Formats: sequence, C-alpha cells, structure tokens
Amino acid sequence: MDISWWGFAALAAAAALVGFSKTAVSGANTVSLAVFAAVLPARTSTGVLLPILIVGDVLAVLTYRRHAHWPTLWRLFPAVAAGVVAGTVFLLWADDAAVRTSIGAILLMMAGVTIWRRRVGADSAKEKPEETQGKQADGEGTDQAEVVAGKGGPEAPSASSTGTTGRLRARSYGVLGGFTTMVANAGGPVMSLYLLSAGFRKLGFLGTSAWFFLIVNTSKLPFSVGLGLVDGRSLLLDAALVLFVLPGALIGKACVDRIDQRLFERLVIGATALGGLQLLLR
Repeated sequence: MDISWWGFAALAAAAALVGFSKTAVSGANTVSLAVFAAVLPARTSTGVLLPILIVGDVLAVLTYRRHAHWPTLWRLFPAVAAGVVAGTVFLLWADDAAVRTSIGAILLMMAGVTIWRRRVGADSAKEKPEETQGKQADGEGTDQAEVVAGKGGPEAPSASSTGTTGRLRARSYGVLGGFTTMVANAGGPVMSLYLLSAGFRKLGFLGTSAWFFLIVNTSKLPFSVGLGLVDGRSLLLDAALVLFVLPGALIGKACVDRIDQRLFERLVIGATALGGLQLLLR
C-alpha cells in the first residue's frame, strides 16, 4: 500500500480524531471517514478504519462503561443486525462512488430530520409549558440521572422513547445504523442522532454509544474479512496508525466535561452534516 508522508500524516490525524470522537463528540469521526476515503480508495479505507475504530471503542468503554443504558442497546441490536446484512449485500456489487453517495445522502437526511424534530419539540414545549412541567414531575421526558439523583444510575432516555413510536424509531435508526456502519463505518452519526432524539444526556450518550459500537464493530470483522476489506496489508497500516488513537481519546476525555449539553448536541449534528457533505462532494 503506497502512501506518501503527507497521506500518512493525514491518516494519523484522522486516527487521533477517532479517539477524540469516541470520548468526547461522537459523530466527529465522520471527518476521519472522509480523510481515509480521500487518501485511500473508498472500499480499502473501510477495511483500514475498522480496527482503528474498535481500538477507540475499547478506550471509550473503559472510560464510560458504567453509563450505558442496556435496554436501549437490546432494543437496537436486532434491527442493526438486519442493517449489517443489507450492507454486506450492497458491498458485493457497489463501487466507491455508490458507497460515498449513498452514505452522504443518508447522513444529511438524518441530520435534517433531527434538526426538524428538535425544533418541533421546542415549539411544542413553549406552547404547553404546564403540561410539560407536569410530565417532568412524573419523571416523563426527563433524564434518569435526574429521577434517581444520587443513586449512581446511568443516564437514560426519555420515557417517550420506550412506547410504540419509540420502538419504531429504534428499528428505523437501527437498520440505517447497521447498513451505514457496514458499508462505510459511518454508523456513528446515525446512532448519535438516534440517541439525541431519545433524550440522552452526555454521559449516558457516550456510555451507550461506546458499548454499542464495540459490540457492533467487533461483530463486523468476519464480514469485512470475507469481503476482502481487512487483510494483512491493511492490518500493517493499522498497526502504525493505532498509536495515534490513545492521545486523541485522552484529549477527548479532558474536554468532555467542558462542553455543555447544548453545544455537545450541536457539535454532533454539525459533524454529521459535515461528514455527509464531504462524501457527496468528493
């Protein structure tokens, strides 16, 4: 695999950003995805990036493992499995251009849907402040960390995410997340938007996301090896790049406490939209 020094430097910076995104701003690694796809062929970049993401996932789990919300994870996994299978079938015939265009369009669509949902929710809250306050008093629409304050429970989604609509949303995002993570390791933004729409706060968001992607990315390895995306040459490059993931993760852990919730959510959505545009415009 012939890579210039400038290309390797770009990949190293992207690997560090993977570590940062796993412990601070999930979804920011869409920029890493775009960098890898710019330096390497799109399909090759998918295989090289996967082991780096798994290392980042391990670091994130070690940092936020106590904050995961497992009911949400179990609700997502069946739909994600279906999406991974669909993504594997897609990769059997798709070329690099089809991969980039499909993922970029999905990311932009999901960012737009999330912005719209949040705006509609904000307008509804303004129109019915008394009803909203009543629901919050009953624990509905609030963070579990607030409901069980002082008991050390993980930060959970709002109660509305567990109803029929919530289950349908979980299945939809799960299939999209499985498909995008299999095709281009771009499931992070999709699942980030789902966790935001479900009402997760920072620590619950990061803990649930960490376990989710460690399990999903590890389970993707056999598929990626079978498709020829991960091989001896890609693993040699990974061995050099993985050294840059840890510094990025440490920087992210140091920064996350300094990022307030509103800024955190805006960064996640912004990173998603940026990643989608980069894929579409290449």
